[in-house]
Amino acid sequence: MFEYESEILKTTLKWLKDSANEKDLASLDKLINERAADGWELVTYSYMVNVFAPRSAILVTFKRAVLADD
Repeated sequence: MFEYESEILKTTLKWLKDSANEKDLASLDKLINERAADGWELVTYSYMVNVFAPRSAILVTFKRAVLADD
């Protein structure tokens, strides 16, 4: 059995095509590594474009095993 957790990571600016910047990539790596240290595994992510704002966000979902009560 698993439990899931989703988080929103805001980008510093809107990515166009392949224009992710190093600061945003470092923030994403930091989030993934922090959650991994707590036993979470990255399941999926989705870039959420906001056409009216100067920046957007990434929806990141993690999972980890839930210990069953014996």
